[in-house]
Amino acid sequence: MDELLSEVLDLQQLWQAENTDPMKRRGVVVRTDIRDWLREHAEDLAIAMEIPLDDVGVEGSDGAGQKAVVAWTRVYSKSRTPSATNGWYIVYLFSGDGKRVYLSLNQGTTEWSGGEFKARELADLKKRVDWARPRIDQAADKRSDLLPSIHLSSGTKLGKGYEPGNVVAIEYQRDAIPNSDVLSEDLLFMARLLGRIYKAAEATLYIPGDLPVEVREATQSAATTANRRSARKGGQGFLLTAAERGAIEKRSVLLAAEHFKAQGWTVKDVGATKSYDLELKRGDEKLHVEVKGTTSDGSQVILTRAEVEWQRKFAPDNALVVVHSIKLDRTVEPATATGGVLHCTSPWTIEDESLTVISYIHRTGL
Repeated sequence: MDELLSEVLDLQQLWQAENTDPMKRRGVVVRTDIRDWLREHAEDLAIAMEIPLDDVGVEGSDGAGQKAVVAWTRVYSKSRTPSATNGWYIVYLFSGDGKRVYLSLNQGTTEWSGGEFKARELADLKKRVDWARPRIDQAADKRSDLLPSIHLSSGTKLGKGYEPGNVVAIEYQRDAIPNSDVLSEDLLFMARLLGRIYKAAEATLYIPGDLPVEVREATQSAATTANRRSARKGGQGFLLTAAERGAIEKRSVLLAAEHFKAQGWTVKDVGATKSYDLELKRGDEKLHVEVKGTTSDGSQVILTRAEVEWQRKFAPDNALVVVHSIKLDRTVEPATATGGVLHCTSPWTIEDESLTVISYIHRTGL
């Protein structure tokens, strides 16, 4: 393995976008030779990541069409990270100048939104990194050589995109690559860190920096309804059951009702029959309230067309209440929702700029 890493770094210094002989050889090494070496460790990797053997994935890439400056080979869970564009994985990243290769605990730098993959904001990647690091601290503290940042010297947008996704990494300088035994130990160490991230991600509905589960569900549902072949890609899935959604809604409406009652309003829950949730009266005042509950940070919520239209008619006698950071306990049956932070906007003016269209209904004229 040490010879393979060294060879790729040597070939990096001959990089060209065209598929020259050196680039062809680089592709064989990252897509086949390193992949095969990693597959020889599949059983140990499965144990380290605490996943089934048949769930261990290995793949390499040197670019589609034109040759990428930064070539890579990654190890991942097929069920959790089916694409290198999302999820968590460990990856060998070769610097563009051929001086070093990193074994990085990294993440996809795009997200599934509006029926397509879009580049994540740097601030969102940082939030995900900040979420991940405490989950591995106890194990990572055993090593003093883990790096919080990587430098790939790529000069390209794609290559630079890997850098903010790094959680921790081990760096191998071209003239100081250890032998295969050490590389194997490092690989399994990083795989154990990745396993911790997988466990933590499974235990939470929302990771800071991610799209809220409600947004992911709505966009995927819209794509499925439109019969998009890509709708099932990305491994997002429907993450809430009807009972869980009901628990979150019930909790948010309860907190909203208590909030307004404390201000002297008479509160009526009309969510079952109207396109808003609460109808309030206080003397001659009236208020029509839309309530949204979420396990996320509340930065995005889903609105139906009817909700938008009615609230625009009611304004300024209207309000939006977002109850975010709700805790959902799935260990009990039925699931229970607790906590939550309430934010109220009243009057609520809905600007077109704040809305993102998920899908359209088109009259075909048939």
